[in-house]
Amino acid sequence: MINVYPAESRHSFDLGWLKGSHSFSFGSYFDEKNTAFGPLRVMNDDTIAPSRGFGAHPHSDMEILSIVLDGALRHEDSLGNVMVTKFGGVQRMSAGTGVVHTEHNPSDTEDVTLLQLWFEPERRGLAPSYETTNYDPNSLPGRLLPIASNDSVEHSVTKLHQDMTVYLSKLTAGSTVTFKQQPGRKVFVFVIEGRLEVTGTNDASSLLSRRDSARIENETVLKLEGVQEADETFFMLIDLP
Repeated sequence: MINVYPAESRHSFDLGWLKGSHSFSFGSYFDEKNTAFGPLRVMNDDTIAPSRGFGAHPHSDMEILSIVLDGALRHEDSLGNVMVTKFGGVQRMSAGTGVVHTEHNPSDTEDVTLLQLWFEPERRGLAPSYETTNYDPNSLPGRLLPIASNDSVEHSVTKLHQDMTVYLSKLTAGSTVTFKQQPGRKVFVFVIEGRLEVTGTNDASSLLSRRDSARIENETVLKLEGVQEADETFFMLIDLP
Protein backbone atom coordinates (compact mmCIF):
# COMPACT_ATOMS: atom_id res chain seq x y z
CA MET A 1 0.00 0.00 0.00
CA ILE A 2 1.37 3.37 -1.05
CA ASN A 3 -0.09 6.30 0.88
CA VAL A 4 0.85 9.69 -0.57
CA TYR A 5 1.09 12.83 1.58
CA PRO A 6 1.16 16.02 -0.54
CA ALA A 7 3.61 18.76 0.43
CA GLU A 8 0.75 21.10 1.30
CA SER A 9 -0.61 18.62 3.87
CA ARG A 10 2.40 19.29 6.10
CA HIS A 11 2.24 21.80 8.95
CA SER A 12 4.12 24.86 7.63
CA PHE A 13 5.14 28.05 9.40
CA ASP A 14 7.22 31.22 8.91
CA LEU A 15 8.90 32.89 11.88
CA GLY A 16 11.02 35.16 9.72
CA TRP A 17 14.36 33.70 10.80
CA LEU A 18 13.01 30.14 10.51
CA LYS A 19 10.73 28.69 7.85
CA GLY A 20 9.72 25.07 8.03
CA SER A 21 7.32 22.26 7.31
CA HIS A 22 6.63 19.31 9.62
CA SER A 23 5.61 15.94 8.20
CA PHE A 24 4.71 14.67 11.69
CA SER A 25 3.46 16.22 14.93
CA PHE A 26 6.16 18.50 16.33
CA GLY A 27 6.32 21.42 18.75
CA SER A 28 3.04 23.32 18.83
CA TYR A 29 1.62 21.19 16.00
CA PHE A 30 -0.12 18.03 17.19
CA ASP A 31 -2.27 15.58 15.27
CA GLU A 32 -2.97 12.36 17.15
CA LYS A 33 -3.32 10.55 13.81
CA ASN A 34 0.07 11.77 12.58
CA THR A 35 2.67 11.22 15.28
CA ALA A 36 4.99 8.64 13.71
CA PHE A 37 5.70 6.08 11.00
CA GLY A 38 7.38 3.15 12.69
CA PRO A 39 10.32 4.58 14.69
CA LEU A 40 10.34 7.75 12.54
CA ARG A 41 9.00 10.52 14.80
CA VAL A 42 10.10 13.77 13.13
CA MET A 43 10.75 14.82 9.52
CA ASN A 44 11.29 18.57 9.42
CA ASP A 45 12.13 20.58 6.30
CA ASP A 46 13.76 23.76 7.66
CA THR A 47 15.35 26.92 6.29
CA ILE A 48 17.34 29.06 8.75
CA ALA A 49 18.20 32.69 8.00
CA PRO A 50 21.82 33.96 8.02
CA SER A 51 23.43 34.24 11.48
CA ARG A 52 20.36 32.74 13.18
CA GLY A 53 19.65 29.40 14.80
CA PHE A 54 18.64 27.43 17.87
CA GLY A 55 20.21 28.20 21.24
CA ALA A 56 21.30 25.56 23.73
CA HIS A 57 18.59 22.95 24.33
CA PRO A 58 18.55 19.34 25.61
CA HIS A 59 17.60 16.00 24.03
CA SER A 60 17.45 12.44 25.31
CA ASP A 61 16.76 8.97 23.90
CA MET A 62 16.46 10.04 20.28
CA GLU A 63 18.51 9.52 17.10
CA ILE A 64 18.69 12.89 15.30
CA LEU A 65 19.89 12.96 11.70
CA SER A 66 20.52 16.25 9.86
CA ILE A 67 20.95 16.29 6.07
CA VAL A 68 22.08 19.65 4.68
CA LEU A 69 20.60 20.47 1.26
CA ASP A 70 21.99 23.98 0.79
CA GLY A 71 24.22 26.29 2.82
CA ALA A 72 25.99 25.35 6.05
CA LEU A 73 24.91 24.24 9.54
CA ARG A 74 27.07 24.71 12.64
CA HIS A 75 26.63 22.23 15.49
CA GLU A 76 28.09 22.51 19.00
CA ASP A 77 27.26 20.20 21.91
CA SER A 78 28.00 19.39 25.54
CA LEU A 79 30.20 16.48 24.44
CA GLY A 80 32.71 18.99 23.07
CA ASN A 81 31.86 18.53 19.39
CA VAL A 82 31.96 21.55 17.09
CA MET A 83 31.26 20.94 13.40
CA VAL A 84 30.07 22.78 10.29
CA THR A 85 28.19 20.58 7.81
CA LYS A 86 27.48 21.49 4.17
CA PHE A 87 25.76 19.78 1.22
CA GLY A 88 27.14 16.25 0.99
CA GLY A 89 27.44 16.09 4.76
CA VAL A 90 25.31 14.15 7.22
CA GLN A 91 25.37 14.53 10.98
CA ARG A 92 23.99 12.11 13.54
CA MET A 93 23.49 12.87 17.21
CA SER A 94 22.48 10.03 19.52
CA ALA A 95 20.99 11.86 22.48
CA GLY A 96 20.92 8.78 24.71
CA THR A 97 21.05 9.60 28.42
CA GLY A 98 21.16 13.31 27.59
CA VAL A 99 22.99 15.94 25.56
CA VAL A 100 22.72 19.71 25.11
CA HIS A 101 23.47 21.31 21.74
CA THR A 102 23.09 24.39 19.58
CA GLU A 103 22.48 24.68 15.83
CA HIS A 104 23.20 27.84 13.88
CA ASN A 105 23.63 29.13 10.36
CA PRO A 106 27.24 30.43 10.36
CA SER A 107 26.82 32.43 7.15
CA ASP A 108 26.20 36.19 7.21
CA THR A 109 24.55 36.14 3.79
CA GLU A 110 23.16 32.71 2.84
CA ASP A 111 20.26 30.64 4.17
CA VAL A 112 20.77 27.03 5.18
CA THR A 113 18.16 24.43 4.21
CA LEU A 114 18.16 21.02 5.82
CA LEU A 115 16.10 17.95 6.52
CA GLN A 116 16.11 16.87 10.16
CA LEU A 117 14.86 13.43 11.09
CA TRP A 118 14.29 12.02 14.56
CA PHE A 119 14.07 8.28 15.19
CA GLU A 120 13.46 6.27 18.31
CA PRO A 121 16.61 4.25 19.11
CA GLU A 122 16.57 0.46 19.40
CA ARG A 123 17.00 0.84 23.16
CA ARG A 124 16.92 3.68 25.65
CA GLY A 125 19.76 4.83 27.87
CA LEU A 126 22.56 4.78 25.30
CA ALA A 127 25.70 6.81 25.89
CA PRO A 128 25.28 10.10 23.98
CA SER A 129 27.44 10.41 20.86
CA TYR A 130 27.90 12.51 17.73
CA GLU A 131 29.17 11.69 14.25
CA THR A 132 29.44 13.46 10.92
CA THR A 133 30.17 11.80 7.59
CA ASN A 134 30.23 12.87 3.96
CA TYR A 135 28.94 11.26 0.79
CA ASP A 136 29.89 12.06 -2.80
CA PRO A 137 26.97 13.87 -4.50
CA ASN A 138 28.37 12.67 -7.84
CA SER A 139 27.50 9.11 -6.74
CA LEU A 140 23.77 9.85 -6.42
CA PRO A 141 22.57 9.54 -10.05
CA GLY A 142 21.00 6.23 -10.99
CA ARG A 143 21.33 4.45 -7.65
CA LEU A 144 20.10 4.35 -4.07
CA LEU A 145 23.09 5.63 -2.12
CA PRO A 146 23.07 4.75 1.60
CA ILE A 147 24.05 7.71 3.79
CA ALA A 148 23.10 6.41 7.26
CA SER A 149 22.46 2.90 8.54
CA ASN A 150 22.57 0.58 11.52
CA ASP A 151 24.84 -1.53 9.28
CA SER A 152 27.38 1.26 9.03
CA VAL A 153 30.37 -1.06 8.52
CA GLU A 154 28.95 -2.64 5.36
CA HIS A 155 27.82 0.69 3.92
CA SER A 156 30.66 2.88 5.34
CA VAL A 157 28.15 5.54 6.41
CA THR A 158 26.83 7.30 9.51
CA LYS A 159 25.89 4.83 12.26
CA LEU A 160 22.25 4.68 13.38
CA HIS A 161 21.15 2.96 16.57
CA GLN A 162 18.00 1.64 14.90
CA ASP A 163 17.35 -1.13 12.36
CA MET A 164 17.06 1.16 9.36
CA THR A 165 18.89 2.65 6.39
CA VAL A 166 18.53 6.10 4.81
CA TYR A 167 19.21 6.43 1.08
CA LEU A 168 19.48 9.38 -1.32
CA SER A 169 19.14 9.19 -5.10
CA LYS A 170 18.93 11.28 -8.24
CA LEU A 171 17.12 10.09 -11.36
CA THR A 172 16.88 11.65 -14.79
CA ALA A 173 13.54 11.49 -16.63
CA GLY A 174 12.77 7.88 -17.51
CA SER A 175 15.52 6.32 -15.41
CA THR A 176 14.55 3.94 -12.63
CA VAL A 177 15.78 2.18 -9.52
CA THR A 178 14.09 -0.67 -7.66
CA PHE A 179 13.89 -1.45 -3.97
CA LYS A 180 12.91 -4.78 -2.42
CA GLN A 181 10.71 -4.23 0.60
CA GLN A 182 11.11 -7.04 3.11
CA PRO A 183 8.06 -8.53 4.89
CA GLY A 184 7.00 -6.49 7.89
CA ARG A 185 9.17 -3.53 6.89
CA LYS A 186 8.09 0.03 6.07
CA VAL A 187 9.41 2.48 3.45
CA PHE A 188 9.24 6.27 3.66
CA VAL A 189 9.90 8.27 0.46
CA PHE A 190 10.39 12.04 0.32
CA VAL A 191 10.88 13.98 -2.93
CA ILE A 192 13.39 16.79 -2.41
CA GLU A 193 13.25 18.14 -5.97
CA GLY A 194 11.49 17.08 -9.17
CA ARG A 195 8.80 14.44 -9.63
CA LEU A 196 8.88 10.72 -8.91
CA GLU A 197 6.60 7.87 -9.93
CA VAL A 198 6.44 5.06 -7.37
CA THR A 199 5.03 1.73 -8.57
CA GLY A 200 4.16 -1.13 -6.24
CA THR A 201 3.85 -4.88 -6.61
CA ASN A 202 0.50 -4.87 -8.43
CA ASP A 203 1.55 -2.11 -10.85
CA ALA A 204 -0.37 0.46 -8.82
CA SER A 205 1.57 3.71 -9.22
CA SER A 206 1.58 7.06 -7.47
CA LEU A 207 3.07 10.33 -8.68
CA LEU A 208 4.96 12.43 -6.14
CA SER A 209 5.95 16.05 -6.75
CA ARG A 210 8.44 18.30 -4.96
CA ARG A 211 8.29 17.85 -1.16
CA ASP A 212 5.56 15.18 -1.38
CA SER A 213 6.10 12.01 0.65
CA ALA A 214 4.83 8.43 0.66
CA ARG A 215 4.43 5.96 3.51
CA ILE A 216 4.59 2.45 2.10
CA GLU A 217 3.66 -0.89 3.65
CA ASN A 218 2.93 -4.46 2.48
CA GLU A 219 4.70 -4.21 -0.87
CA THR A 220 7.47 -6.48 -2.17
CA VAL A 221 9.22 -4.61 -4.99
CA LEU A 222 9.07 -0.86 -5.54
CA LYS A 223 9.99 0.77 -8.84
CA LEU A 224 10.96 4.44 -8.60
CA GLU A 225 11.13 6.45 -11.82
CA GLY A 226 12.17 10.04 -12.45
CA VAL A 227 9.54 11.93 -14.45
CA GLN A 228 10.79 15.51 -14.25
CA GLU A 229 11.44 16.77 -17.78
CA ALA A 230 14.01 19.49 -17.11
CA ASP A 231 16.11 18.42 -14.14
CA GLU A 232 16.99 15.35 -12.13
CA THR A 233 14.60 14.10 -9.49
CA PHE A 234 16.29 14.15 -6.08
CA PHE A 235 14.69 12.02 -3.37
CA MET A 236 15.21 10.23 -0.07
CA LEU A 237 14.14 6.67 0.75
CA ILE A 238 14.13 5.22 4.27
CA ASP A 239 13.86 1.49 5.01
CA LEU A 240 12.59 1.01 8.56
CA PRO A 241 10.84 -1.51 10.82
